[in-house]
This record gives sequence, structure tokens and C-alpha cells, in this order.
Amino acid sequence: VQLQASGGGLAQAGDSLRLSCAASGRTFSNYGMGWFRQAPGKDREFVATISWGGGSTYYADSVKGRFTISKDNLKNTGSLQMNSLKPEDTGVYYCGAGPRGGSKWSGMYDFWGQGTLVTVSS
Repeated sequence: VQLQASGGGLAQAGDSLRLSCAASGRTFSNYGMGWFRQAPGKDREFVATISWGGGSTYYADSVKGRFTISKDNLKNTGSLQMNSLKPEDTGVYYCGAGPRGGSKWSGMYDFWGQGTLVTVSS
């Protein structure tokens, strides 16, 4: 699966952004999807994950209630709706395709997109 993340940009605290992850190649519907982020000087961290059919989602505590992950298998796309953004949400966001049930562990993912930068100013 080839993944391409997009939708990042510059936002102010409180704003919303929607990230997209376009998939091609193998059947995207066979995979769960996850979003991870990496802030400057920090390790990549888990943000959200969704199962292959979209029936199960799981979020990091830091984004719960503000971010929503979704997956459209007919369109071979995934998305991350980010509301009430905070400066600590700043980082490069990566989408990954991996275990059918989704996972919060980055090592479980087979395919990664190139990342899209989100910068939130206060």
C-alpha cells in the first residue's frame, strides 16, 4: 500500500484542520489505519487508530474528544479531523496501514505515508 498524507498547515490555537491519507496499491480495506505524530526533537507518538472496517477506534488521551479518525474503504482514504488545536499538537503527522484491528504501536504498521506538517501557534 502506498500512502500519501496531506492537509497539514499553519493553524492558530483553537482552529481545526483535517488531514487526509490517500491509499493506492494493495487493498486498503484489508488494513487498519493509524495516525502518529512527531514533534521536533521527540519520538514519534501515537495519535489515533481505526480498525479495517471503521468499527473500532482508539485515541491517545491527549487528543481524545478533539480528534476524530475515519476511514472510507470505497474511496481508499482515511482522515483525521482535528478540532480545538493546541500548540502541543504541532508536529509531522504520519498515516500508517497495519493490523486489521488497528494498533497504537508504530512497529506494528507495514506501510507509512510521507508525513504532513502541522504547526499550531498560540
